[in-house]
Amino acid sequence: MELLQTGTIKTWQSPETLSLNRLPARATLYPYPSATLAKGNKRIKSPWWCSLNGEWDFRLVDRPEHVPADFVQPGYVADAKQGWSKLPVPSNWTMHGHDRPHYTNVNMPFGDQAPNVPELNPTGLYLKKFNVPEKWQGRRTIIHIGGAESVLYLWIDGQPVGLAKDTRLPSEFDLTPYVKPGTTHTLAAVVVKWSDASFVEDQDQWWMGGIHREVYLYSQAELFIEDVFVRGNLDATFKQGSLQVSVRVGSPDAIAQGTKVRVQLYDALGKTVLKKAIEGQVSEENFWVHPHKRIELDIPIKRPLKWSAEAPNLYTVVVILCGSDGTAVEHTASRVGFRRIECRERQLLVNGQPVFIAGVNRHDHDDTHGKTVTRERMLQDVLVMKRHNINAVRTSHYPNDPAWYDLCDEYGLYVFDEADVEAHAYAHDISHNTRYAPAFLDRAVRMVERDKNHPSVIVWSLGNESGYGPHHDAMAAWIRHRDPSRLLHYEGAIQFDWTKGHAATDLICPMYPTIDKIVQWVTDPNNRDQRPVILCEYSHAMGNSNGSLGDYFDAFAKYRGLQGGFIWEWVDHGLKKRDENGREFWAYGGDFGDEPSDLNFVCDGLVWPDRQPHPGLLEYKYLCRPVKVEGIKIRRGKFRIHNHRWFTTLRDLAGTWTLLMDGKEVAQGKLPALRAAPQQFHDVQIKYPQLVLSQGSEVHVSFRFFSREQTTWGDAGHEVAWQQFNIPTKVFLRHRAIRKPVTKLSPTNIAETTNGWQVTKGELHFSINKTTGMMENLKLASRLLVLRGPQLNVWRAATDNDGLKLFPVVNWGSERILDRWRKAGYDRLELVETKADMQEVEDRSVFKINQQWRCPGMDRIIVHEHRYTLSANGEIKVKNHFIVDPDLPELPRIGVALVLPTEYENLEWFGRGPWENYSDRNRSALLARYRSTVADQYVPYILPQEHGNKTDVRWLELQNGVGQGVRITAASQMEASASHFTAGDLFKAKHTTDLKPRPEIHVYLDHAQRGLGTGSCGPDTLPQYRIPPGAYDLNFKIYGF
Repeated sequence: MELLQTGTIKTWQSPETLSLNRLPARATLYPYPSATLAKGNKRIKSPWWCSLNGEWDFRLVDRPEHVPADFVQPGYVADAKQGWSKLPVPSNWTMHGHDRPHYTNVNMPFGDQAPNVPELNPTGLYLKKFNVPEKWQGRRTIIHIGGAESVLYLWIDGQPVGLAKDTRLPSEFDLTPYVKPGTTHTLAAVVVKWSDASFVEDQDQWWMGGIHREVYLYSQAELFIEDVFVRGNLDATFKQGSLQVSVRVGSPDAIAQGTKVRVQLYDALGKTVLKKAIEGQVSEENFWVHPHKRIELDIPIKRPLKWSAEAPNLYTVVVILCGSDGTAVEHTASRVGFRRIECRERQLLVNGQPVFIAGVNRHDHDDTHGKTVTRERMLQDVLVMKRHNINAVRTSHYPNDPAWYDLCDEYGLYVFDEADVEAHAYAHDISHNTRYAPAFLDRAVRMVERDKNHPSVIVWSLGNESGYGPHHDAMAAWIRHRDPSRLLHYEGAIQFDWTKGHAATDLICPMYPTIDKIVQWVTDPNNRDQRPVILCEYSHAMGNSNGSLGDYFDAFAKYRGLQGGFIWEWVDHGLKKRDENGREFWAYGGDFGDEPSDLNFVCDGLVWPDRQPHPGLLEYKYLCRPVKVEGIKIRRGKFRIHNHRWFTTLRDLAGTWTLLMDGKEVAQGKLPALRAAPQQFHDVQIKYPQLVLSQGSEVHVSFRFFSREQTTWGDAGHEVAWQQFNIPTKVFLRHRAIRKPVTKLSPTNIAETTNGWQVTKGELHFSINKTTGMMENLKLASRLLVLRGPQLNVWRAATDNDGLKLFPVVNWGSERILDRWRKAGYDRLELVETKADMQEVEDRSVFKINQQWRCPGMDRIIVHEHRYTLSANGEIKVKNHFIVDPDLPELPRIGVALVLPTEYENLEWFGRGPWENYSDRNRSALLARYRSTVADQYVPYILPQEHGNKTDVRWLELQNGVGQGVRITAASQMEASASHFTAGDLFKAKHTTDLKPRPEIHVYLDHAQRGLGTGSCGPDTLPQYRIPPGAYDLNFKIYGF
C-alpha cells in the first residue's frame, strides 16, 4: 500500500524516512482577517480556523500489512461488523478498549533490534468526513495534526498526502491540491504503534497509541505568513529592550516581490507600545546578501517590563502581511516577553540574576485520557506548582502540548524544553548510528521552531538518556546558530565526566548525584569549569520519598555554583482501573497484562494522578519558600525577614506570628508591613507576653506568610511560607518547683496466674503475660484501654526507596536495603526466650521482662529488656532497652507496637505535623499540638507502604468520642504513628484496593525509624538517618483517663 510500503521497504522501519510532504516546522500561529482579531488571538473567532476534533470512525488491526487498501477511498463504509467503532480524537486508543497501555522504563517492550519492530504491531485506522468552508475558495488549506504515536500516514479521498514521525510534535500538510471548498471530503489516517522511531522515544512512561493531540484546519491566502520568530531582548543594563521579529513569507517568487510586513507591539492592557507600526519589506536586492522571503526587524523598546517567573510580564506582537499594493493579506500574533538568559561564572542568569531553579520534571499525563491532556488539566498542574513555590519545569522527555507553554508564559514558570529523543535501551548505540542521525537533528529543529516564541523557554534540552554521540553535537550546533538567546542542556554529555561535553551542554546537569559529589565539584580548587550545577533529576519521588531534600538545599544555599534542579517527577502515572468488585484504583505497569513491564516504577511523582500533593511536595514547598526568617536576638524577639525573590518585593505578602507554649497557642500577632526589596531584608521586633512556665515547658514562635490579595494562581490568604523557632525558656518566668503530694490510689493487688500476673490498682486492671512479655487488657474501670503490647517492632512496610518489592531483580543501582532486611529475617522475628520477674520497690510494682528475638535469616539475636513500673498514681512507666547484634544489618526501625480497641479513633499529639514526617523529611512539619483521626493517618500511596510517621513526638493521646482514652508520654522525644493497618498488611498489598482497615488500632512507638532517602533511583538514606546495630532506649509513660 502506498506510503506504508515501497517495494520491500517498510517505511515504519526506515529510520531515514522521517516524513513525506510534511510542511516545514513553524511556531504555533493562527491566521486572522484583522489586526483586532489577531491581537485577541482567540483562534475560534477566526473564520480561517476549523477544528476536526470529535468522534472519528476507528478500527484496530494487528499489523500494518493488514490495513485494507480500500478503506482510504471516499466510498468506503466503516461497518461495525468489520470492527469499526467510534473513537474520540484526540485520544489514545489504548484508553478506549483497543489494545492496552504498556509500561517500561529502560527496556523496550519487545526484543527486536533497532530499527526492526514486531510483526504484531497494533495499527489504528481512522476515517473522518469533513467540509472545507466555502469561503476558503482560492486559499490554501492546511491540516495540523498535533501528535500521533508513533507513525502517521494520511490520505484524502484515496489520494496519498504524506507521512510523519515524531510522536510529540505536530505535523502539517498542505491539502490544497486535494480538497475543494464547499465539498465533503474523506480523511483517512493510519497510525502504526511500533516503528523505528520507537527506539528514540523510549521514555520512562506508558506506551500508548493513536492521534493524541488536537487536529484542525486553517486557511491562508496564496501570499501567506509561513513563520514568525519573535524575541524580546534586553541590553547589558537590563533596562532597554529590543524586539527582534523575523517573518518568513510564503508564496511564489513573483508574488513575494514588494511584500511588506507591519509590526505593532501591545502591552498587557492592549495599548500600543510603538507610536507607529514598524514596517519591513521583502528584499529585492542581491540574493547573495539578502534572503528573498525573510524580513528581519530589530525594534528598540524603551524600558519594557521584564518577564520572569516571578513577574511574567507579557506583550503581544501583531504581524500584518501586506501585498505589493499595500492590502493587508494576513494577520497573526504571538506573545513575547523581554528577558535575557546568560551563563557566567557558574551561574545561570535570568535578567542578570542567578535565579534558583526550584523545578520538577513533568510528563503529559492524565489518569483517564493517557497522553491526551486537556488545557484544564494543564492549568491545574500550573496552579498546584505555583502554590507550592515551584518555578521551573523540564518537559521530560519531549516537547509537551503547546498549551503548556502558553500557560508557563502567562503564569510564570521557567522551562527547559526537551527534544523527543530518548534511546534508553540503546543509549550508546543509536547516538552513533548514522541511520538515526537525521532523526536526532529533525527532532531538535522541529522543537525549536515550534516553541521559539515562548519567553518561558530559557533552555533547550537535547533529549534524555541517549548516550552521547555526534548526533548530539549536530543538534547543539544547529540550535546555537538558530537561537543564540538561550542555553543548552544535555545530561548525557557529562554523564561519565563532568569536565566534558561543552559543545552539547552549558550546564553541569547530572542525574541523582550524591550531595558529597556536587559539593566536591564546586569546592575543588583545581576545577576551572564555569558551568553551573543544576540537577536535571534528583530526589526521586517514588512513593513515600524525598528524604534528605533539606540536606540538598543546605548545599545549594552554602555553595556558589549549586543552583537547584528538577525533582523526578511531578505526577504519578497511575491509570484509572476497576477491580473485580468494581472498586476504582490507580493501575501501574503489568496491571493490563503488559509484559515485560517495570511495574510501579511509573508511579514516582510529587502528586497523585488527581494532582493532590504527596507529603513530599509540602517539604519542597517549605524549602523553596520565597521569604525566610532569621533569628537575630531571639530572646529579645528580634528577627530578620529575608526576601529570597530575585525581582519582586514582599509587599504582596502579609505575615503573622504565633507563640506556642507546649504546642498550644498562647499569643499571636501581625508582623509589620513587609517591604524588603529583592534579595534584601528588614528586621522586625516581637514583644513576647509574660508567661509563667512549668518545669519542662517549651516555647516556640511560628511565622507564617500569606498572599495579601488574589493572584492569577492563588486566593488571598494563600500561605506561601512558614518557619518556626525555639524560644529559650529563660526569657519567661518559671513556677517554683513545689513538690506536690502524690495522690495514692488503692493498694496494688497482684495475683500470679499460669501465664503471668493479674494486676489491680483501684480501677486500673491489666495482666502481664510471661510468655509473650506483653501487657494485656489494660482497663480503667470496665473500659478497655490497651489490648496488648508493647512488643518489639523492627519491621516496617518497605518504602519504594527501601526496595522495589514487586521486582524479582533490580538491574540498576546497588543492593537495596530491603534485600538485606529480608535476608536477616526482620519481617519474621522469632521469640526464642522470655524471662519475667516481678518486684515491689517502695510503693511501686516493677515487672522485668527480658526477651531474645532471633533473626532467622542470620541466626542472630535482638535483645529486648522492658520494665513496667506501676506508680502510686496509676501511671505505668515503660522502659525499653534494645541490644542489636553487631553482625545484623541496619534496622528499618527500633521500637515497640501496641494494639488498642477501635473506639479510640481520635488522635492528638504534641510533635511535628500535621502531615507525616520522617527524620530526613521533617523540616516543613512544625512542632505543635495536632488533632486528627487514626483513619486520616493513612496516606494512600499507589503501592501501599510505610506511612503516617511523626517525629519529635512528646506525647500522643488516643480518645473515644466522649474524651476518654489513653495518653503515652515520652521520656525524651520519640517517633510515633497510629494506623488501622499492620506493616504486614501494607507489605502484602499491591494496590490500595487490597487493603482492608482492621477495626483495632495499631500504635507504633520508636526510638527511631530509618529515614526515607531516595534509593529507588538515587542515593540511599544518608548515614545520619540510619539505625546501625547497637544499644537503644525508648522510655515512656502510659496513663488512662
